[in-house]
Amino acid sequence: MFAAGGSYPAAPAPGGGKFLKGNGRMQVDAVMSQPVITISPQAAITEAAALMRRHDIGALPVVTGGRLVGILTDRDIVLRAVASPSGDVVAEVGAAMSADPATCRAGDDIIGAAVRMCDEQVRRLPVTDPAGRLVGLLSLGDIAENVSEELAGQTLGEICEARRRRHRAFRT
Repeated sequence: MFAAGGSYPAAPAPGGGKFLKGNGRMQVDAVMSQPVITISPQAAITEAAALMRRHDIGALPVVTGGRLVGILTDRDIVLRAVASPSGDVVAEVGAAMSADPATCRAGDDIIGAAVRMCDEQVRRLPVTDPAGRLVGLLSLGDIAENVSEELAGQTLGEICEARRRRHRAFRT
């Protein structure tokens, strides 16, 4: 497992990049995706699925009045909306989303955000301002494309390993 402060690439994004003063590391806002396609908690699951298909994305931040209230992934749609434990098909995004998702800030260090992804076992982090308004989305793809494929690979490996350990614990 890696930790913040380890020796990891701090390569600039093509054409430069925003760095934290002092340590030379790239900030989240230099590589995050924006603008972000979002959806409201009252929207239909079918609308969310259509947005994901149209834009070839696997997650939609869920917002109310510009503030992040959750995130809906393609996996959430399958497990919570279509194949819910009750057998009922969930119609609204708010019933299938993951509330209070892990987030990061635009000024955060990329390596710290990658560590957060590992800790939370997620591949995407919504980026919020101090008031909780969504300002971007950071994905493993953003890290691989703009920072370091090695860092993205290490992060994904940690996410997968943590999930493997969790699943082994449930089976025993």
